Amino acid sequence: MVATASAVSLVSLAGPAAADPGVLVYPGMEIRQGNNLCTLGFVDVATRSAYTAGHCRGDGAVTDRGGNVIGHQTTFRDDTPNGAVVATDHMISDWEIIALAPDVAVNDILPGGRTLAFDPAVTPQRDQPVCHFGVVTGESCGTVDSVNNGWFTMANGVVSKKGDSGGPVYVLADDGRAVIVGMFNSTWGDHPAAVSWTVTDQQIRQDVITSAADTVPGPPAA
Repeated sequence: MVATASAVSLVSLAGPAAADPGVLVYPGMEIRQGNNLCTLGFVDVATRSAYTAGHCRGDGAVTDRGGNVIGHQTTFRDDTPNGAVVATDHMISDWEIIALAPDVAVNDILPGGRTLAFDPAVTPQRDQPVCHFGVVTGESCGTVDSVNNGWFTMANGVVSKKGDSGGPVYVLADDGRAVIVGMFNSTWGDHPAAVSWTVTDQQIRQDVITSAADTVPGPPAA
């Protein structure tokens, strides 16, 4: 059964500024936050939430390439090492939730025309054929090189450049869909690297549920 990252339905959508009617939000589109240019990784149509890399976060609203507001960041995790050598057992988390503006149009279709779906049973596996889409390099395909602690590397044709951060990594299914398995994070040596989407979804659920519990009012004072 294909599922969406429904945990974000607990995230408050209050506050995003309205966008111009007709602005379309979709996975694989170019987004900007402050001075950061990145790629949108996943769109949950049911909850009107979108996801990209946590290190893409910036001040102010999230916009498309034309400067149209598409939403606002709600929460993120980012422990991407900065210039450090990373061991394969090092946990890397790198995601951001974007609450979409109420009047943007949304879909879950990649620029190439495939629907981008989430199936928790589909996880990155060594030597698995995968593709990656980034706004700078477009779609490139290869294989999973290694699976590590919450992240994996790719080789044999997958390419990436600055601006591709947050872009979806997916398996091409026989039914014509693309099933997301990760979001592009950075490079490890010469290999493009992505955070696992299954692990990311688990972290989102944990953080959102914890946040919701923290906002529940306690009993009245005696």
